[in-house]
Amino acid sequence: MIKPDFTTEIPDELGTVHFVGIGGSGMSGIARLFLSAGHTVTGSDVRDSANIDALRKLGATVAIGHDAANLGEADTVVVTSALWPTNPEYVLAKERGIPVLHRSQALAALVSGQRLVAVAGAHGKTTSTGMIVTGLLGLSESPSFVNGGVIESLGVSSARGTGDLFVVEADESDGSFLFYDTAVALITNVDADHLDHYGSLEAFDDAFVSFAQKASELVVISSDDPGAKRVTAKLDGKRVITFGEAPGADVRVHAISTEGPVSFILSYEGQDNGATLRVPGKHNAINAAGAFAVLVGLGFGPRESLAAISDFGGTERRFELHGTVDGVSVFDDYAHHPTEVAAALSAARTVVGSGRIIAVHQPHLYSRTRLMAGEFAETLESHADQTVVLDVYGAREDPEPGVTGELVTGRFEDASKVAFIPDWQQAADYVASIAQPGDFVITLGCGDVYRIVPQLLGSLSAAKG
Repeated sequence: MIKPDFTTEIPDELGTVHFVGIGGSGMSGIARLFLSAGHTVTGSDVRDSANIDALRKLGATVAIGHDAANLGEADTVVVTSALWPTNPEYVLAKERGIPVLHRSQALAALVSGQRLVAVAGAHGKTTSTGMIVTGLLGLSESPSFVNGGVIESLGVSSARGTGDLFVVEADESDGSFLFYDTAVALITNVDADHLDHYGSLEAFDDAFVSFAQKASELVVISSDDPGAKRVTAKLDGKRVITFGEAPGADVRVHAISTEGPVSFILSYEGQDNGATLRVPGKHNAINAAGAFAVLVGLGFGPRESLAAISDFGGTERRFELHGTVDGVSVFDDYAHHPTEVAAALSAARTVVGSGRIIAVHQPHLYSRTRLMAGEFAETLESHADQTVVLDVYGAREDPEPGVTGELVTGRFEDASKVAFIPDWQQAADYVASIAQPGDFVITLGCGDVYRIVPQLLGSLSAAKG
């Protein structure tokens, strides 16, 4: 993969902007904002998607497949770290001397002059960003935003508002979150991940310290997460609001009930305020506490802020229901780290009733699978009744000899609870053969595992017939 070059000077005039990999959730959201700002936008991706269809309707020209000819007359090229350095569009842009910007640099150009609320953390970023945006809209604000997933109530992952606040999901995976001129930083957690980029836990922590230190107005950070506590201890001269279940948290969440949509009480400055969310799971009560801390930190009233956040209805690919066949419900979730998988399956457990949970797990990245196979196995075995493991989605990484989904299945203590089935149709047929009315089938992963959902629904229908 390419490394972001943050020394590249951002042109005063970006002109026609070409996005390589325009269909991704983050890239498509930024492209949408460039279109709304009046830019001519072109792009390419390996396959069609709903994101690309939406961009075309807004006026973007998008090619399927990567080819040097797609570059056209672009004045600026936008890329992500997931891009291979041999990509023909990237190579030609470099040969022509066209400015090549990492997506964070392109977004920074759009944010210029506004107060940036940047949400970072190994887990919970997309939901927390969606809660902040939903809360601001409910408080009659008009923020601009770019989120990593579609906000259910809005039907989009990005939009340009008329106010001075700009809310973004900031990506820590490649260090690009350090590029932003942040006013308010929300750190949901600092759970070790992306060590392929950082090399060590200490370097991972230090990046979050740098991110927090750059925040000019406020740092909102977890009181519970061990990594977040390490980061907080290193902050100097910052206004900090902590949130979580810890007794000393500035925003303390307690009395959490997870039966159905989660309900809880938030204690802040001597006052208690209760709320019930539209989404399930204890982790969403914690996410709501972080979003609440951002809003009150910006000066909004506690009661009004919590009421506005409570209208949040979820985001795409976060415990998203796709269909029910003969009483078997099929969900999709973006979870791709053991902590996220545990949160997603725990939330499902609160609403599945007497039904079982059948997880369909697609490991993401060879390095993560190699390093965390045991943790994934323990989490899946503890939280799901049955698990099907697919093969690894390599994304930006080359395959590693011996690293397959079987690394995960081989670490289960009870082999009867898991199956490694790399063929998707066989996996879907197997799930249909074991599913019973009342069960939840949940696909898990941030690769392309969501594409198996139609096969799952089809196999369930065929089994019913």
